[in-house]
This record gives sequence, structure tokens and C-alpha cells, in this order.
Amino acid sequence: MKIQDCQEVIYAGFQLEFRLRRYNVNMKILLVEDKQKIADAIARGLRRETFAVDVCYDGAAGLAAALGDESYDLIIVDRMLPEVEGLEIVRQVRAAKIQVPILVLTAKGQPQNRVDGLNAGADDYLVKPFSFQELVARVKALMRRPNELHQTVIKFGDLTFNSISYEVRRGRKKIKLTSTELALLEWLMRKPKAIHSKDTLATHVWDFESDILPNTVEAYISSLRRKIDKPFPSKKKLLFTYRGLGYSLGEDA
Repeated sequence: MKIQDCQEVIYAGFQLEFRLRRYNVNMKILLVEDKQKIADAIARGLRRETFAVDVCYDGAAGLAAALGDESYDLIIVDRMLPEVEGLEIVRQVRAAKIQVPILVLTAKGQPQNRVDGLNAGADDYLVKPFSFQELVARVKALMRRPNELHQTVIKFGDLTFNSISYEVRRGRKKIKLTSTELALLEWLMRKPKAIHSKDTLATHVWDFESDILPNTVEAYISSLRRKIDKPFPSKKKLLFTYRGLGYSLGEDA
């Protein structure tokens, strides 16, 4: 499995560009495609859309990843794969009671092929060649289906996060964050008062097997704390550290 590092895009100076896209950094996609050039091009494009992407270049590796410990928000799988065929991956994922949305890519566009893919448990079917814009639109549509909790504006106390404008405010004060800080904050805000270990945060904010040093998560937590807590000494503390356990937004219930 070849995994490329997630690149951090600095928020300051790129706000207008970011407003053209939904914010997806903490959404993880598994891409299984045996044509390496195609796979790498799709992965690069999805990462530009700020998704985290893990790539497998054969069916066996893809099946192992899909059934492994990693939690994905979407699986994109090519139908014609070496070792394990794409629809077999779909069947085994569904047999394992994993309800992740699955998009099948294929050169076979006949109606019966589409029916076979949907009957195997796929949620959508995209015929090659396709435009990248259509792929992104289908990816976002599939991710919306099972995740009704992904509302546009998230609130915790006087802290608000808008996932379309990427605007973060504490009270009336606007806070500028980098894309990774935004991903980290969004993850914490969607699961407040829960303790999140460093491993959990690394898994959902960065690509699998990205070059994450042991203190990377700690460094980003510290940076986030300097922006959402320290400038507001008269307000209630939001970000908590639990030694040996992890971090939470709001005290652990």
C-alpha cells in the first residue's frame, strides 16, 4: 500500500479559494485502483479537495484495508482488480456488516453491470472515463447520506465552526486556523466531552501512515489551545488534556 503524505494548506491568504469547497479534511477515503497513474491522479485531486486518502493498488490489499482496523467514511473501488475482484470486496465488506458508502469505478457501462454492482452492495457506480468534477460530486453526495450529523454550523458553548465558510468564532471574535487545525477542531467539536487519544486524532486528521511524529498531535493541540483558549482568559476553558489518555473539548462527562 502506497500512502502519500497529507499536505497542509495554510488558511490565511486562501480563504476565498477554500470557500469554493466544502471542508473535508477529517473525512477519510479508501481508494482501491490497480492502475497506478489513475489512482495517484484521483488521490491527488481528492487531497486537493482536502479529503484524507489511503491508496491500495490491488484487490487483496484493498480488501485487507477495508476489513481492517481503519475507519473510512467512503470506499472507492475499481471493479476489475488483480487478486480480488472489486465486487468481491464490496460483498465481503457488506458481509462484515460494515455500512460505509461504496462507489464502484468501472469501464463496464452496460445496465446489467450496474445492476450487478448495486446488488453486490455498492451505493453508486461510475463508468470510466469520467470527469473529476463528477467524481467529487458523487463522493460528497454519498458522504452526506449516512452522516446527517454533519451540519453546516457546529456550536460548543460560545465557540462556532462553519464548515462551508471555514469561519471559526469565539463569541464575536473571528479565529484564523490552518487547515489541519480546522480538521482537528471539527473532529473535537463533533464529539465534545469525549476523550480522544493521540492515535485516534492522528487517524482521523492525517492520512494513514503519514509521517506523524509522536509529538505532532500534541503540537497541534497546543497551537489550537493558543488560539481558542489563551486569548480569552475571562471565559471558560474549552480544551482539556488528560494525561496518558488524550484530549477533549469540554470536560469529560
